[in-house]
Amino acid sequence: MKKVGTFTFLLLFGFQSCSSGSDAGDGTPVLPAPSNLTVKMEVVGKTNDKPDGDGSGKVHFTFNAANAISYKVLIDGQAKELKNGDLTYEFTASGTKNYPIIVSAYNAAGQFVSKITSVTVFVARKILWADEFDVNGSPNTSKWGYDLGTGNGFGNNELQYYTNRPENVIIENGILKIKAIKEEYMGSHYTSSRMLTKGKFSFKYGRAEVRAKLPVGGGTWPAFWMLGANIDTAGWPLCGEVDILESVGNNPNVNHSSLHSPGRSGNTPDTAIITVPNSATEFHVYAADWSADSIKFYVDDQLFYTYVNSASTPFNQNFFLILNLAMGGNFGGTVDPNFTNATFEVDYVRVYN
Repeated sequence: MKKVGTFTFLLLFGFQSCSSGSDAGDGTPVLPAPSNLTVKMEVVGKTNDKPDGDGSGKVHFTFNAANAISYKVLIDGQAKELKNGDLTYEFTASGTKNYPIIVSAYNAAGQFVSKITSVTVFVARKILWADEFDVNGSPNTSKWGYDLGTGNGFGNNELQYYTNRPENVIIENGILKIKAIKEEYMGSHYTSSRMLTKGKFSFKYGRAEVRAKLPVGGGTWPAFWMLGANIDTAGWPLCGEVDILESVGNNPNVNHSSLHSPGRSGNTPDTAIITVPNSATEFHVYAADWSADSIKFYVDDQLFYTYVNSASTPFNQNFFLILNLAMGGNFGGTVDPNFTNATFEVDYVRVYN
């Protein structure tokens, strides 16, 4: 734990009150200050084989100090106030991590004693939200909505008209199929679909992944990405954007992962690429692990880009998910004149803690 964190904690939890006991000269007895603060920790499921617990992330804490009537705890970035010294806390970030803990015990006069310790806990990966696309027909409307129309090229001079017609988006045999078609429709020369969980599901921190097989053809531009849930009030790029999967048919078998934020949008410098062989003939898993400290991008569990996150970025709030297949535009490029149709196939989308 950094010293600045400890100092901040003490300020928040009554540093100024440590001298607020009764004046010994006014005839009122002086309360004894808290002392001998102890912290006991029981990691649930801890065994010799599982020294950091059973994966539930639960820890039982017992705090005790002489002359104390209450306790305050800073744990996992959260402040807890306790009337007694018992606390059960569930850590949620997946993996094995060491968490600093600061405890203060108080008497009735506001005097306190503090202790800094830590606990190491294993949290198993758990699914927060998923769509396995295992029911034939239209996608589940409780999970997905749509952006419809042209949206003036959605800021990228794209050529398609987005619909929610079964011709453009359908689930068949456990696979979601987003299909781009060359056709005259509502003044556009191509149709496709753009699905999103806005207003239905969003999350802050975790792992988002898609298992997908990409379309073929010059001008195709499939994507799996996230936008800040505050986009309607903050606008873009202040809301933040995380592109997990972007590939273009004019440069096949290359995945782009990028982040857009104020001053680093458009042709963002926060980007990296990885070669994905046979991306149009085989399914691959494209993922991002997102925390307050970093956003790590993977293909088939191969890490290829780490973005350093911080409190100054937009990437510390809820984001929603988007799946789409665009045509042409600034990134998609020239559409092959022989293009007729192409399909973006998705096996599943999953979000973990």
